[in-house]
Amino acid sequence: MDSTQSSRIVPAVHGRRLVAPDPPDEVALADRLRRERSHAELLALAAQHAHGLSDDDVRMRRAVWRALARRFGDGVRIGRGAIATHPETFEIGNGVFIGEQVFIQGRFDGRCVIGDHSWIGPQSYFDARDLVIEEYVGWGPGAKVLGSTHTGVPTDVPIIQTDLEIRPVRIGAWADVGVNAVILPGVTVGKGAIVGAGAVVSHDVPAFAVVAGVPAKLLRWREGYGDTR
Repeated sequence: MDSTQSSRIVPAVHGRRLVAPDPPDEVALADRLRRERSHAELLALAAQHAHGLSDDDVRMRRAVWRALARRFGDGVRIGRGAIATHPETFEIGNGVFIGEQVFIQGRFDGRCVIGDHSWIGPQSYFDARDLVIEEYVGWGPGAKVLGSTHTGVPTDVPIIQTDLEIRPVRIGAWADVGVNAVILPGVTVGKGAIVGAGAVVSHDVPAFAVVAGVPAKLLRWREGYGDTR
């Protein structure tokens, strides 16, 4: 059978989902937890509810992440097994989806921003020491951000003992990053760009470009857009 005859187009769900304000009692719970619990106690509470399926587990995941984060929007969904370090540096927008087993590795003096309505696929990894993901970004399952690298200097010690260079990573609004893609330190992915599955992105990606490969290279421009540089 011709494969083109078996395909179908259905409406998007997450990107069109309307976000209602979170229940006041849940917001009040987060405020109370922030006032009454230590940082370590909040992390322990997050771990306690990280894998549960019940409505209470889902509610507590949101409440604890809200209590920990610098900013936390309405309508955020956090999948089972999602974990984070230094969530106090996180700014999470409205309507964000964080899939199961996502790992966001922050830094005590860093910044991690996930913009409104972004979708973060399961088993993704973020070296989120200086990371900004803008609004309506689609992030494929297993895709990764690397935000730092060892300098490798001097050469008379193991590389793992050399200093870290932290470089900002920026993912523009409306961009889509494919399954198992890797974004390397210092890269900016432009607005509306598409990064193909499995790509390794070592250089900036222009707005509305389509890139793929190892290393990623420009394949084409999205329909309706050209190279206007």
